Amino acid sequence: MKAMIVTQTGGPEVLSLEDRSVPISTGTKVLIRVYAAGINRADILMRQGRYGISSQPPTEPLGLEVAGIIAEIGENVSRWKVGDKVCALIKNGGYAEYALAEADHCLPVPTGMSFEKAACLPETTMTVWSNVFQRMHLKTGENFLVHGGTSGIGVTAIQLAKAFGVQAFATAGSDQKCRFCEELGAVRCVNYKTQDFLEELKPYGMDVILDYVGGDYTAKNIRLLRTDGRLGFIASLGGAQSQFNILEVMSKRITITGSMLAPRDDAFKAQLAAEVEKHVWPLIEAGTFEPILYKTFPLEEAAEAHRLMESSEHIGKIVLRVD
Repeated sequence: MKAMIVTQTGGPEVLSLEDRSVPISTGTKVLIRVYAAGINRADILMRQGRYGISSQPPTEPLGLEVAGIIAEIGENVSRWKVGDKVCALIKNGGYAEYALAEADHCLPVPTGMSFEKAACLPETTMTVWSNVFQRMHLKTGENFLVHGGTSGIGVTAIQLAKAFGVQAFATAGSDQKCRFCEELGAVRCVNYKTQDFLEELKPYGMDVILDYVGGDYTAKNIRLLRTDGRLGFIASLGGAQSQFNILEVMSKRITITGSMLAPRDDAFKAQLAAEVEKHVWPLIEAGTFEPILYKTFPLEEAAEAHRLMESSEHIGKIVLRVD
């Protein structure tokens, strides 16, 4: 099979299309003929040797989410059969013609949805559900801020927050992007390049903030949070080191948390996939939530797809087509 490999840590140019053996499905795994693979910030960081504690290039193809058709099933798989259309959260290997997935990490492709759109779903919905609704317990009637409102995570978080009766707010890097967030359901979106989000959103106050910036944002986030507010980190693109007032955390009883989805164990991801299917999939079927697909690239142009993501010009998800 064709697979996109990271030859060494570095820029997009280190991606190389190579021949690899097709994986074999055994036990609880299924083999998916991949037709689309979502691109995520984690892919960029892995390519750069900056994801988690490892500075080494990944030995397997990149790609944490795919959509396609099940080609083989392991001997212990009962839910799925060959020919089923699924999207899945996977450990790695999505930038390829075939990829392995745990059967319990697969979700059915929603009725009438393309593989390209379905490939936008697993990583974003599971990340948002895990961090915003499970870890930070966002509830109906609360105020919620997501930084980077037009990222794949951002457009997912805004829509899901609105669907569950939450007032969503966002930051984005242009007036056009801010308008998109507000049309999607955000009460207010702040252009962080021309405005101070703390000053602009202070009149509202936030109960929950989802942040992938870190750095100087942390102190502002804490000042913006209400009593018993929750702050969750899913990346640190603005810097892993932050300074903030501990007394403010204490006086407002603020909870600070964070997580990385990729390293979590199979049992956690299976439980998370089941929760997402139960709570989010009906919203898709009802038309309340829809993945936002910005652009697709053929597999061999993965480097161009990475350059687009690094430019931050996109609104929504970038996906590779695997023909």
